[in-house]
Amino acid sequence: MQIIEHSIIGTRSAVIRLRRPGSRLQIVVFPMLHVASPQFYAAVTDRLRRCDVLVVEGVSGRSVLGWALTLTYRVMPANKRSGLVVDSIPYRSLGVELITPDVTAAEFARSWRAMPLRYRLLMWCALPFVAVAQFFEGTRRLLSPEVELNDLPTGRDERYADSELTEQAERTFGGDRDERVLAALGELIRTRSAEPIDVAVVYGAGHVPAIVRGLADRHGYRPRTGEWITVLEAQP
Repeated sequence: MQIIEHSIIGTRSAVIRLRRPGSRLQIVVFPMLHVASPQFYAAVTDRLRRCDVLVVEGVSGRSVLGWALTLTYRVMPANKRSGLVVDSIPYRSLGVELITPDVTAAEFARSWRAMPLRYRLLMWCALPFVAVAQFFEGTRRLLSPEVELNDLPTGRDERYADSELTEQAERTFGGDRDERVLAALGELIRTRSAEPIDVAVVYGAGHVPAIVRGLADRHGYRPRTGEWITVLEAQP
């Protein structure tokens, strides 16, 4: 299943609707990117207003670690020629029930410290170079095939599947966070399956494969329909 698609017309994100027999509750997954065109966030916002419950990603609290890690994408809109903006959807002001099951900054910091020191040092050293590259080439990267994401392993994923660094990073940046959102969705399914409601899951695209697999394996929810939203149009 395609989650983020790259083509000659630009980059698109697939809004995925999941259903299961016997349940009136439907789940609508919005694979998000931290930066995109303003039109993308406007289109997502319009669709979220039509939902009944929002389950939204977001580490709560502030920390130096969080500031440094998010700098790698916050620098992209700083290049005004990019036309990109950071996600600023006012989730709490949409008039829709909001659930934020993500970890706190303190909990994320504990997961970070659990990573071997050599990998943390490597990532700290890489951050300035990544930020500079994103500032100058953020738009090109967002419009390149490397942005594509499927729910099946790619050749690149298989190449690095045994990398300890990759495993440690997935555990730190996914792991508990994916479990938290699946637990929140499981509780909604348990208590509200009889209600004809749309539950929007607004999470980074990188979390979506684990969320979709978890919903299928644990609750029998399967993707039934999809709708493309343009993240960024190809430059003329």
